Amino acid sequence: MRKNDMVRTQERMYTTALPPQHSDSDSRIIDTPGPSLHLYQVWKGNNRFCFNGRIILGPDSRSLFLTVSLIVVPVILFCAFVSQRLVEQFPRHIGNLIVVLCPLFAVYVVILLLITSARDPGIIPRSLHPPEPEDDGYVSSISSDWPGSQNGPPGVPPTKDTMVNGVIVKIKYCQTCMLYRPPRCSHCSICNNCVERFDHHCPWVGQCIGKRNYRFFFMFVSSTTMLCLYVFAFCWVNIMKIMDAYHCNLWRALSRSPVSGFLILYTFGAAWFVGGLTGFHLYLIFTNQTTYENFRYRYNVKMNPYNRGCFRNVGEVFFSKIPRSKQNFREMVKGDSSSVYASSMSLRHPMSPEIPKTSSDIEMGKRQAVAAEDLEDIQSQIDSVGGLERCGTQPRHTNWDHKTNWESSPDIQMLAAEFGMEHGSTGRQKIEGANDLKT
Repeated sequence: MRKNDMVRTQERMYTTALPPQHSDSDSRIIDTPGPSLHLYQVWKGNNRFCFNGRIILGPDSRSLFLTVSLIVVPVILFCAFVSQRLVEQFPRHIGNLIVVLCPLFAVYVVILLLITSARDPGIIPRSLHPPEPEDDGYVSSISSDWPGSQNGPPGVPPTKDTMVNGVIVKIKYCQTCMLYRPPRCSHCSICNNCVERFDHHCPWVGQCIGKRNYRFFFMFVSSTTMLCLYVFAFCWVNIMKIMDAYHCNLWRALSRSPVSGFLILYTFGAAWFVGGLTGFHLYLIFTNQTTYENFRYRYNVKMNPYNRGCFRNVGEVFFSKIPRSKQNFREMVKGDSSSVYASSMSLRHPMSPEIPKTSSDIEMGKRQAVAAEDLEDIQSQIDSVGGLERCGTQPRHTNWDHKTNWESSPDIQMLAAEFGMEHGSTGRQKIEGANDLKT
């Protein structure tokens, strides 16, 4: 009699009804607020941040070291080997001025380079969800040849029409940022951001060139051109002074100052490159075009909807107020589970293209983690039952009630079934094992 009472007590212990509530892992996801993080810590672009988000760089920012060395090394050679002769052959105050101006000019060029590279080029904030068709009043039909019509959000056309200076301009929908790009905005595949008034991605600067740093980029290119011409001219002056002082020909003068010959060749090639770039961007400024528009659309004077005349175009680039950044990368954001997940992945694999970019992938990963934890709970309960059977405290052939609340707990049944469908035979074997032990 006592033995039967003990058996009934153990049966009640294992068949106690569980209240219909969320599992522990679900509760941690739903109820527990995430940590507060800075925006740059959960940023989904490929940018690099320095000094706690105060400086934003491109993913190829290491090219800055090469660019700086190409500027600084020739200036050092000029000051060390060429300018000493110029000090001797010119009046003292003029010679000293020639020597001082070159490194000051080089410092100015490097500062412009760093400002261009470390500045937000005009990144457009991403949207958390696709736009609603009824909100913007556009037609919800999608063309069948649009790549995003199969996998993209339903009811979002690939383009919209907007009016710019009396001309209809089509703006495109960005599937990555989930927004309609403003006019003259484009998505940079290298930085993985939509940039306002996108010009191009410059590998020498390691950053996108957009609305907020185009002015500094042009100043950098034009100043580099003038620095090359400065060194080129005074190297020739040094060669001419040597020819007059020693009454020799050009080749003998170059042999007496080989550094001058090297700098003449180097600055000649560099001046053609940066000088041609300066001339091309002057043309773009006068006609109010970007490099992307010039190569993509090939506007002429009449077709360009942004051309407002030469003087207004120049004023728009050089004398207009630079807009504030649309992103405050140092602001504290709600570090929800999706943001924390993206941040942790980026810390393990920085700037990896395999990082999940969509919230659906993140939510699926969370649900899988929840299902795995709950199946572990099931397995631990099964093991404990098996252990009791092996110890002899539980009869081997106890007829449990198949309609107990433990077996029909909706939370565990749903998660176990979901996990089994996603992971195949492993999940099914665990569930079948649980049913076998219960029967």
